[in-house]
Amino acid sequence: MTSCCTPSRESDERDPGAPATRTLAPTPPHGMVAIPGGTFRMGNPRDDGYENDGEGPVHDVTINPFWMDSTTVTNARFDEFTEATGYVTEAERFGWSFVFHLFLPHALLRNQRPIAAPWWRQVFGADWRHPEGPQSDITKRQEHPVIHVSWNDAQAFCDWAGVRLPTEAEWEFAARGGHEENRFPWGNDLVPGGKHRMNVWQGKFPEKNTRADGHLGTAPAQSYQPNDYGLYCMTGNVWEWCADWFSPDTYRRGDTINPTGPDRGEARVMRGGSYLCHASYCNRYRVDARSANTPDSSTGNLGFRTVWNEG
Repeated sequence: MTSCCTPSRESDERDPGAPATRTLAPTPPHGMVAIPGGTFRMGNPRDDGYENDGEGPVHDVTINPFWMDSTTVTNARFDEFTEATGYVTEAERFGWSFVFHLFLPHALLRNQRPIAAPWWRQVFGADWRHPEGPQSDITKRQEHPVIHVSWNDAQAFCDWAGVRLPTEAEWEFAARGGHEENRFPWGNDLVPGGKHRMNVWQGKFPEKNTRADGHLGTAPAQSYQPNDYGLYCMTGNVWEWCADWFSPDTYRRGDTINPTGPDRGEARVMRGGSYLCHASYCNRYRVDARSANTPDSSTGNLGFRTVWNEG
């Protein structure tokens, strides 16, 4: 299962799966906040979701305490990783990644055919250091989320940092910030009191973004008001990889204590939506929305954050 939210490389090779346990650092790394754990209602209790995404049924899930990055991993932090290890991302090895069409110069746009949804382009030379292609860089975006990273890239970062990707259940529990059955971390109104609380598409998608929320593409990772657990941008800005394999039947499996999803699959779970989300075609910028992509895929609106727990 992949979606127009983040197009897929459609690779014929399937990741065999990461080890069930990872070697974690002895203490939570700097920049993480404590998530208390507990039992919550997981899933979408409303009628604004997508049945094929498997957003229901709503069910009780119990999560152990853990720590989570207050922001998504930034370009600056990912640069520390690549400098220390020499790691080369999959977008760099493939030689290309997916870029949203409005971010490309007209000359380059004319030579690129649409891939998947018509607003995506396969851009050679696009990667995390060059988000819009060879002519771009991240000099002024050090505190923005790293993008154009695959699930496999995120796992490599985790191995270096002594952390792991959150399970889908951990992610939703943390995103809710201690509140039950809301659409967003702060409540049910997209723009409460007329104030923007996340970075999503404003205007007519995909032709015109008014930037009413302050941003055309990514926003700095520590933007807007955090949720009640101290987590920034849990919805909007960039999609976030989770550890689980994706299945639309996940919630019907009956796993209620620290669930980790299916044992196998073809795509990994993504959560949170991105700066491209708009109600006219995709309202997956909710805490209970689900999507997925293949583990080797990378796009200009997909990043990650990490978690840590005691052994």
